[in-house]
Amino acid sequence: MNDIGACHNGYMGRADVRMEDPVHIFSRLQPRMLGAAYRMLGSLAEAEDVVQDVWTRWHDADVARIENAEAWLVTTTTHRAVDRLRQARVEREKYAGIWLPEPVLTDGPATPEQLQEASSDLSIAFLTVLERLAPDARAAFLLREVFDVDYPEIADLLGKTETACRQIVHRAKRQLREARPRYAVSEAAHRRLMRRFVEAMSGGDFAALKDLLAESAELVGDGGGIVTSFPEPMVGGRRIAQLFYAATLGSGRDMRVELASINGRWGVLRYLDGELESAQSYDTDGEKVLRIYVQRNPHKLARIAARQLVSLE
Repeated sequence: MNDIGACHNGYMGRADVRMEDPVHIFSRLQPRMLGAAYRMLGSLAEAEDVVQDVWTRWHDADVARIENAEAWLVTTTTHRAVDRLRQARVEREKYAGIWLPEPVLTDGPATPEQLQEASSDLSIAFLTVLERLAPDARAAFLLREVFDVDYPEIADLLGKTETACRQIVHRAKRQLREARPRYAVSEAAHRRLMRRFVEAMSGGDFAALKDLLAESAELVGDGGGIVTSFPEPMVGGRRIAQLFYAATLGSGRDMRVELASINGRWGVLRYLDGELESAQSYDTDGEKVLRIYVQRNPHKLARIAARQLVSLE
């Protein structure tokens, strides 16, 4: 799995790291820090900026006096990510159209445990739902529910009482419960459905597309004001099928679609004339497509496009 999906529960004590080189400590813990920042911000570019800032602070710190390196690094990362998220929320209020997280390509998980981890806390659907939470609530929820950090440590990090943090996490779970996908779909069932959907898209098979979409399916698109997208979600399986079908007709452009692991779940990359046009993430119940998240903002696709280009060389 891509490093962004790595979650390691619990902190290591000073005895485990005191003889280790500070650069090695940071390098070893960087995936965890990057994963925490990405889940907080929904942007890998911004998460990398946060981790770079933490590296500067780590470099200037008296590491020998730090009792718990992992706790220090994760705490500092989360603090910085909370600050950045507060700024980002103001910026996103002015965003053109619907804001969706930056998608990340992930390699196929090696074990069922890794698969469950990726699909439950890294998916585009989950990161989109997290946008409903205030920065402190998002931090408390992720630290407790994803990274299994104890409440005393969360309280210290956020400058709140343990009781307050428990209430924040409880309210966050209640707030997210109705918005999160209700179906636990196996990787095999999801992939089979996605293969059929890709075949229908590639073949311009309107009937098959409509059959694979739930009647109440939704499509959410992010163009960032740079490329055309819908200002509101498109609702209705038939309408969405017509949209995908129309893309295969008379555009004069060569279209190619392929399966890809996006944020730990199988999704679709669509190319027009050899250039990446969109990264599409799907929620399904194993039999029908329920929701599609279409990322078309070129800035948010740049990393995937570059990675795909390198793989072809």
